[in-house]
Amino acid sequence: MDYGFFRASAVSPRLKPADVAYNLAQIEAGMAAAKADGASLALFPELSITGYTCADLFHQDRLLEAAEAALSRLAAHAGKLGIVAVVGLPLARGGSLWNCAAVLSGGTVAGIVPKSYLPNYKEYYEARWFSAGAGQGDRMETVLGRGVPFGPGLLFEARPSSCDAGEGRPFLFGIEICEDLWTPLPPSSLQALKGALLILNPSASTEIVGKADYRRELVSQQSARCVAAYLFAGAGPSESTTDLVFSGHCIAAEYGLVLGESKRFSRQAELLTADFDLGRLAGERRRLGTFADQAALARSGGLGAAATGGTIIELAVGAWDEGSYSRPVDPAPFVPTPGEKREERCREVFSIQAAGLAKRVEHSGAKRLVIGVSGGLDSTLALLVAAKTLDLLGLPRERILAVTMPGFGTSSGTLANARELMSRIGAEAREIDIKAACLVHFKDIGLDPASRGVAYENVQARERTQVLMDLANMEGGLVVGTGDLSEAALGWSTYNGDHMSMYGVNCSVPKTLVRHLVSWVAASEADPGTALLLARIVDTPISPELLPPDAQGRIEQRTEDKVGPYELQDFFLYHHVRWGSDPSKIRFLAGRAFAGRYDDGEIARWLELFYRRFFSQQFKRSCVPDGPKVGSISLSPRGDWRMPSDASVEAWLREGD
Repeated sequence: MDYGFFRASAVSPRLKPADVAYNLAQIEAGMAAAKADGASLALFPELSITGYTCADLFHQDRLLEAAEAALSRLAAHAGKLGIVAVVGLPLARGGSLWNCAAVLSGGTVAGIVPKSYLPNYKEYYEARWFSAGAGQGDRMETVLGRGVPFGPGLLFEARPSSCDAGEGRPFLFGIEICEDLWTPLPPSSLQALKGALLILNPSASTEIVGKADYRRELVSQQSARCVAAYLFAGAGPSESTTDLVFSGHCIAAEYGLVLGESKRFSRQAELLTADFDLGRLAGERRRLGTFADQAALARSGGLGAAATGGTIIELAVGAWDEGSYSRPVDPAPFVPTPGEKREERCREVFSIQAAGLAKRVEHSGAKRLVIGVSGGLDSTLALLVAAKTLDLLGLPRERILAVTMPGFGTSSGTLANARELMSRIGAEAREIDIKAACLVHFKDIGLDPASRGVAYENVQARERTQVLMDLANMEGGLVVGTGDLSEAALGWSTYNGDHMSMYGVNCSVPKTLVRHLVSWVAASEADPGTALLLARIVDTPISPELLPPDAQGRIEQRTEDKVGPYELQDFFLYHHVRWGSDPSKIRFLAGRAFAGRYDDGEIARWLELFYRRFFSQQFKRSCVPDGPKVGSISLSPRGDWRMPSDASVEAWLREGD
């Protein structure tokens, strides 16, 4: 199964300007290296058969004839290897000379794409030798004795061999050449609107100070705008250095993310191989209504003739091999990578939370922020956000009414943490023991206190919520919710208990990120004593503390024993909601992300539980309080996620069986 992945390589070979025989051998070696690396497609730089820096030698018949003749051998070699290759060459036809990319597949030349836009400024003089492909219609040209599709509008439908087994899916790829990407409306934009998921760019981009950064950003941003994968192969330092130097910069990007880059200025051939996730790109395009709208406009001719029609050429590509999958899989997709980026992201999330709550306080005229503090992670983060909010508004922190409500399951450690935290934050602290009230309620409803079922637990959660709501009424306050995104996904909350608040500041913060946010506050914004306290809270086992502790007063009820490790559940949530990935793909990715930590059986077991809970608990998400979206996923029914509460999970549980 290919899971929607496709592996391709960008190759920057050593070349000799105007030595076609030498270059041909180097390109063949590059094809073999790409094939050995598991790639189904190999992309070579602009004019790679001759070298880009041949200048007026491009007007020599000997060079042009040698370049065209080399196509026959290269096509045969690519066919023998079972790889698709894209190579650059000058091609003379109809009294014009074209800077072209030839697509080689199945032992033949499948199609030839001319460069649309020719740079003719500063160090570039391409219009001296070549004709521009822009405005040219697609047509057939005789190449190596047979008709070959030629034109800037060509698209290629790649059909992986796994399609024959009913597993792979065909996809389109397009080609633009170097300067085409630098134009205001690159051909790749129109190719993407026509359906191309992968864009190839054979290039000869010169190297000057700062240009590599600009080039990288350009490739990254174009892949983002096109919702596409983008592979860029640059000419290397073996080109002529009469006036210019080339670095062999190869870049692989996908939807704004740079997957990899080659070493620049290498004296050896460079090979960059990437596994592109075309499946998730196709899914993302379906979700983005504006992409579909513009694609429809292009098809209707609203974006000009170049955006309509075009020739599609079918070709076979090799199957993707999951055993050689090389792309890193982040086991914590919600958590920023360590270092400066994590610091910046944590500050941004915290700021969004505080800004959302500040606006609600201003609008509602709330005099107090009422919050239940358990001594656990979620309520700690919510209390920290509340404190930051009042700082932003220039209000004293005493306006926070922080309430800890020990019950039957409260451990001595978390109670001590809650008391100290409320004090250090500077809130007005109250402690209300709920055990007596719960016992009265047990008696009222006829529940034996020895019966430790769901009702026993939920009575406590609802009692706490009632206390907070009533205090808010008395104090003219607003109840700040503490529940997080992971709990919402799994339905790990008591309906109309901790499920309810007047504003939920953690509603789109998953559990794995909550831990890092609290740690970030400890490191960045807390005094030493508070930092030590926050570190203890971070190290405390996650628990609702609704069942009595053990004989030593330690937490007995651990959430992850019931719902599974949150690092797994957050991983499942991200790939299910953000990318719409199938269960089999999620299992595959999790197997690589958590290799050595969880075996396949554990992953499958917890994934099944994720699906069962995610579907069965939607009714709780259908009526959640307001709260700010901070990342790429929100489960608010007013925002990102709308799902019937009665949807069946069976199709997801059967998938892959």
